[in-house]
Amino acid sequence: MSDHIQHSSPAKTPRKRRRISTTIAALAVLGGAVAVGAPALAHGDGDIRDVALSSADRWISERTPNDAVQKGAESLVRDDGFPGVLAAVKGRDGRTRDYTAGVGDRATGAKPPVNGRVRVGSNTKPFVSAVVLQLVGEGKVKLDAPIETYLPGLVRGKGIDGRKITVRQLLQHTSGLPNYTQYMEQNAFKTRNTYTEPRELLDIALQHKADFAPGTAWRYSNTGYVLAGLLVQKVTGRPVSEEVTNRIIRPLGLRDTYWPGLGKRGIRGPHPKGYDAAQPGGPLGDITSLDPSWGWAAGQLVSTPCDLNRFFAALIGGRVLRPAELKEMTTTVRTENSLPNSSYGLGLFKTSLSCGGELWGHGGDINGYETRGGVTKDGRAVTVAVTALPGAVAKTEQDMLKVHQHVLDLVDTAICK
Repeated sequence: MSDHIQHSSPAKTPRKRRRISTTIAALAVLGGAVAVGAPALAHGDGDIRDVALSSADRWISERTPNDAVQKGAESLVRDDGFPGVLAAVKGRDGRTRDYTAGVGDRATGAKPPVNGRVRVGSNTKPFVSAVVLQLVGEGKVKLDAPIETYLPGLVRGKGIDGRKITVRQLLQHTSGLPNYTQYMEQNAFKTRNTYTEPRELLDIALQHKADFAPGTAWRYSNTGYVLAGLLVQKVTGRPVSEEVTNRIIRPLGLRDTYWPGLGKRGIRGPHPKGYDAAQPGGPLGDITSLDPSWGWAAGQLVSTPCDLNRFFAALIGGRVLRPAELKEMTTTVRTENSLPNSSYGLGLFKTSLSCGGELWGHGGDINGYETRGGVTKDGRAVTVAVTALPGAVAKTEQDMLKVHQHVLDLVDTAICK
């Protein structure tokens, strides 16, 4: 969860790693010249329910082993230490090419499954935001109403008052709410089997003072999306997981995307194993089995590179939201104090590419997996997944930033070259 769930994805790591993770999550969204965002365009130009691809529309990277994307994926394994890499890239020719590198299981040496399922961390956020915006379109939620309207008396703390924090600010990371993942258990191997209730996640955040007054700054906070999930449940009377499934996943035909059920710690279907280290740069251990409840509406989903591409293509292409709500989602605020040359809408990052143009998406980090990518308006798309967080394969903060940048560089290469 871009901890991505950033921040991008939430990750339970030591205090020092938590601080670095936040930096990474942010950089991940915009790595240098490339913007890290998220998933991208769909595989085909047909109906969004038609997810099957003919052999003419899909290429497996082994057929073109010397291209720049394959080389970049292999470098992430050879030079940076990621166990495995998966990617799905849609080029200007309209075809989607699938790539893999490294291994999907360090114990057996088996290759990563093509388009395998991975935990996508904070790439969950655009799904949840889209559901909230659908409710806005239905007249059930108002973006500029205080969260107090829907969850009375729930949001209170030091400098924190739900009567002054709007729904828009929760989705936009301008609420000032402290990020709960910064204060969680340090070692994911110790907590991998622990189930956490959403209200517990909120309680963790509310023990700490506000980062700033609502609407006065931008700072990534997974807490806002826990509240967004609670909002969805209060307004609809149904679990947020069910709403995301029935409103987004099923209508778009995302057959490899799902919200793990209560207590489910494994990943269904073909998937590479995910790895983590108890200490930065320490020995890698298998962290595939993990209770992702602490990510919840901020980062619990499982998906594949191809499904993420299809989702973002449909979203940016206007097939998920009405024009008015899509305009709200893609109206961004500056994040320059945290992420230079990037801006954030309602669950979407907009960042610049080295070859010109903009990348729309998100990104996600959760123990064992990092996903990055994005979609352009001219139809290019990429999702890259690695099977460990940068903090697990790097020994120092400087190395971590480098390794993370290399993931972003591969996204840029796939889109621009």
